[in-house]
Amino acid sequence: MAAEEEEKLTGAEPAREKKVRRSPRRLIKGILFLMICGGLMAIVVYSPLFTLQRVVLTGNNYLNQQDIMTAGHIYQGTPLFQLQTDVITQNLMHDLRIESAVVRRRLPDTIEVDIVERMPVATAACDYGYIDFDRQGKVINSYRSLKKMPIPLITGVVMHDLYIGDDNQNEMVAWILQFLQQLDANALNQISEVNISNPQMLVAYTTNSVQIRLGDRERMEEKVKLTQDFLLNLPNNRHQIDYVDFSYTAPFIRLKNMPEEKETVVNENAQ
Repeated sequence: MAAEEEEKLTGAEPAREKKVRRSPRRLIKGILFLMICGGLMAIVVYSPLFTLQRVVLTGNNYLNQQDIMTAGHIYQGTPLFQLQTDVITQNLMHDLRIESAVVRRRLPDTIEVDIVERMPVATAACDYGYIDFDRQGKVINSYRSLKKMPIPLITGVVMHDLYIGDDNQNEMVAWILQFLQQLDANALNQISEVNISNPQMLVAYTTNSVQIRLGDRERMEEKVKLTQDFLLNLPNNRHQIDYVDFSYTAPFIRLKNMPEEKETVVNENAQ
């Protein structure tokens, strides 16, 4: 109490915490440090060493580098660190020919693009020409005249009011697309046509005009395996085949010029 009375009498103020004052020299050093860092960053970002010069593309079969650069809005000479990989990915996904895409930077001058293409599985006639379906039944291409492509043509049906980006709604076409996509590329390339005019007797034709009678839509998995094995062995077959019938539970092969009563039961090693 005596000390307080003494402070009042002398007019002295209570002791206060001293404010820490930053030295102007330290402040200037901090600003200079930030400026130097910013300058170095600008040099890195805009240096010719770190500008886009190469696009490494993987997973493509039909699309080339120029297609990818156009679809992704990718331009050579752009500073690498200004390229936004998520934006490029979104741009690529807007292209119906691309099912999925992954984009990565690789120093000093490269971006890597991994894509999964929408692969055409079959072609069908439409109101204005022809359309290509991918494995999901999406229309990914259209054209006036039939192209010579190693994918089957679905006959016996004309698709109406379908355009690029639309989805197939025809059940028979959907079944055929599901069937075809389970064949490997080598087998698929050997099929030139699938006729669906008779739902109870679907017929595929090979590039050598051999009939593959599939019957109705039952037992798909079994018919896929039989078709795959048959097409695998077909190039090495020593006999001329008229048709193979998988519509029955006991499938058989008919050779050309063979009497009706002599038919050969199909097995996995039929030659």
